[in-house]
Order: sequence, then structure tokens, then C-alpha cells
Amino acid sequence: MRHIKIIDDITKDGQVAFGEGYDFVPTAEEADAILMRSTDLHGYELPDGIRAIARCGAGVNNIPVEEYARQGVVVFNSPGANSNAVKEIVIAMMILSSRGVVQSMNWVRENADDPNIFVNAEKAKKAFVGHELRGKRIGVVGLGNVGSKVANACVELGMDVFGYDPFISVEHAWALNREVQRVGTLEDLCRGCDYLTLHVPSKADTIHMISADQLELLAPGAVLINFARETIIDEEAVDAALRAGKLSWFAGDFATPATVKMPNTFITTHSGAGTAEAEANCADMAISELKDYLENGNIAHSVNYPACSMGKARAASRIACLHANVPNMIGQITRILADDNANVQRMVNESAGENAYTMFDTDEHLDATTIDALKHIGGMYRVRVIK
Repeated sequence: MRHIKIIDDITKDGQVAFGEGYDFVPTAEEADAILMRSTDLHGYELPDGIRAIARCGAGVNNIPVEEYARQGVVVFNSPGANSNAVKEIVIAMMILSSRGVVQSMNWVRENADDPNIFVNAEKAKKAFVGHELRGKRIGVVGLGNVGSKVANACVELGMDVFGYDPFISVEHAWALNREVQRVGTLEDLCRGCDYLTLHVPSKADTIHMISADQLELLAPGAVLINFARETIIDEEAVDAALRAGKLSWFAGDFATPATVKMPNTFITTHSGAGTAEAEANCADMAISELKDYLENGNIAHSVNYPACSMGKARAASRIACLHANVPNMIGQITRILADDNANVQRMVNESAGENAYTMFDTDEHLDATTIDALKHIGGMYRVRVIK
């Protein structure tokens, strides 16, 4: 039996199922793995028995991923599982910022006691005339799971769509509508845009990537949309652009002390992925990742270890080694196996930055002395006997 500790409310209805061979435990000290969403684990003392953590969502800023890597703990996320939900709310924000919908509804509420409201509403509607999205230019920063969907949806809306992503994957490039025009620099993307929407992770090279210089290149009265991460924008520059009329609206998913005081904003409660469908999709992906790792040692969608798979564990023994990406690690592993006269059916090694993962199947079970020798190799973080 494998034990799972659940942190946070994973789905709206509270339903989480791992299936046969798993149970839920009340404390992390009793668990083999953690399923979580938004709790901040920085400063949290992770029990030694935890082998993996899966976050139901894409961002992992709330998890010390490199610290956990050195403890031999694989951290998974669920990229793309909530991308349709975010795409839909981004499109909604584009419409809200273009058509005076909220302002019009507010007028109706404010005048609800007017006995002549039907006639007066006809007169008032001229104040809320907006404009259509068709024919407008939009720049999409980041063409990954969400950005590619937003770009394609904007093409279908008849917009002139430009995308910027120097690190776009082959998978997402193939998914793009051929009418999405890719540009080579952020400045070229911003130039003349009526709308700019952000879909990149928060990293050293994306913090404040949208500042006064980029905003100045947008068309007068442009709309900025940030449903990525709060750090992507320079808040002072956005505030100044709104007050100067350079930006007509700013829509964001992050209620910071600065954004909530800006004029002409639609700020939501970090609910871009807040749909029952997205929650279920994220949970399903995270659960699948945990199960495949716990049962077979396979890694997919990890943020601190490389992708690696050898299918189902069918040999007498499968051993997984989580270690530093240093020279001669494989040589040391195979030397220990040779001393045990172990016959290796197959072996795979993958690396990602400073961390690496080696997995192998043997015809027989390795004895405790051999496993202990593997654990004592310099730079070895964890050795798992899966079967």
C-alpha cells in the first residue's frame, strides 16, 4: 500500500481518487508522496519518507524545487491541464475591456429605482460604446500551453495576431494556427499592438519584462492583460501608463497592493484557472504522474528532474537513482553492479541541469549490501528499489 498526503483543496467537490493500492494519510510523516496545490512549502521541513510531490497546476514558485532535488524528491506539475480555462478568461478580459460591459451593467444597477429606466437606458447606452476585436492587433508573449491557445482563438476572432517566444517547443509550434505571425524580439511584438497578453513563467529573465520601454511601443489606448505571474510587469510603469492614457485598461489575475489602486483595471483573485474542469484536469494529471513514478519510476513533467521512462516495471528488480549530474556517476553505478555479478537487462540515464536520473532493470533482486553501496556514492541523493 502506498500512502498519499493531500494538502489544500484539490477539487471543488473534494473528490480525489488514486485507485487500488493507495490510501490517504493525515500527516506527511506517514506518506510516500504529497498531492498539493498552493500551500507555500518554503521553510517546511519535508519528512525523509517523501519521494515525490505533485502540484495541481503549472507554477511551482511555492515549492523549493532545487532544495528538494538534492533530497532526491521529484517535484511534478501539471502543465497545460488548466490552459483552456485561462484562455477563456483572457478572451473574456479582452471583451470586457473593449465593450464597456461592466460600466453598462453598473449604470443599470445604479438606476434600478428609475421608473423610466427603459427609456433612459436607451439614452445612456451611447456612453458605453466600445469597439470590436476583429481587425485589431494583438501581441502574445509566450506561445506555450496557454499562449498558443490564446493566439489561435484570436485568429478565429479575426484579429491580427503576433507571437513572441524564443523558446517555443516543436509541439506548440505545430499547434499554432499558420496565421499567427512570429516575431524575433519583444520590441517588434509590442510595436503598434492594441492588445498585449502575457503567458510566460516567472524567471530571472522575465521579471519586469514588460516595463515603460515596452508599453511606450504599444498603440495609444492599448489593453494589457497579465494572467501569467505578477512579477512579469513593472507595476509602477503600468500604473503610470494607465494614468497617462497610454493604456486604456489593464486586466490581471493578481491583487497586489499596487494593482488594486490602479485606475481602469479588472483584477481577479488569481482565478484564471478557477473552473471545475481545470481543477479536475490538473488533479488527474498530477495523480497520473505520481502513480507512474511510485509504481514504475518513470518521470514526466518534473520541474527538477529530467523526463525518463522505461515503461512498466516487469523485471525482477527495478532500481532508480537520483543523483547529481557529475562525471563518472554511471561508471560507479555499473562497477558496484559488476561486483554483485548483477545482470542488467536495460539502463537509462537522463540529466537536467545539475540533476540526473539513472534507472535500470536487473534479472535478479539486488542484495542489501549492493543497495547500500549505491546509496553511498558521492553525489547520490536517493536510491529507490521499485520492484
